[in-house]
Amino acid sequence: MRTPNVPPAPHYPVGVLAAAQAHPLAAAVLLAAMVGVVAVWRGSRRKAKRVAAQAREATRVVSLAGRMLLMAGVIVGGQWVVFTHTHGTTARAVVLGLPALFAAHTLTRAVTVTGTTTTTRRGGAR
Repeated sequence: MRTPNVPPAPHYPVGVLAAAQAHPLAAAVLLAAMVGVVAVWRGSRRKAKRVAAQAREATRVVSLAGRMLLMAGVIVGGQWVVFTHTHGTTARAVVLGLPALFAAHTLTRAVTVTGTTTTTRRGGAR
């Protein structure tokens, strides 16, 4: 069976670029829409970074508190074991004195100012 001689259909460009080429107003609207999408995307990205930083800070504080409570429990448990199973004054002095030394060292470092720091604004001006 033979196909009849039908001329090929005219080629019409298809797609967004073809529409932009056909109508300059459509090109301007397309460009404005693309700029709007990029602006919204960048703004949401900044906000997501800000929220993530706040979540990290909150997690850091909670994590520090959890570790502190865990270590306090370990120290108290060790002291309890020594106090209930020994009657020697040397062991009791070590069990009470050693954690006190570590706590004193940590607190001393936390409240001691060892140097001055200056902050600068953007652009290098003070």
